[in-house]
Amino acid sequence: MTYAIRTLFAVFVIICSSTAFADAIDGDWCSTSDVKQFRIEGPNVTTPGGTPTTGNYSRHAFAYVVPDGEPGAGDAITMRLLNDDEVRVVVNEGEPKIWQRCELIS
Repeated sequence: MTYAIRTLFAVFVIICSSTAFADAIDGDWCSTSDVKQFRIEGPNVTTPGGTPTTGNYSRHAFAYVVPDGEPGAGDAITMRLLNDDEVRVVVNEGEPKIWQRCELIS
């Protein structure tokens, strides 16, 4: 394979993978109202309290129960991806809050 073809293939792979990633709830999310953050990687989440745990994952939604030892332990958290940059977060069927991808807030 020539250098030009290898380079073109690498660019194509990067573009395809970033497009797929943008259409998924996976990634780092930050609260716009206070200094909180969580990370979703498939069925794994690192909570705003810093605890790794698992939840119910789909490409555009995520749900988990706040683990013991964190504020709000036992609360049910549900999230729904609204668009590439915003996710709707609800605690125990309460008032929804909109979180953004962290790189947009920095």
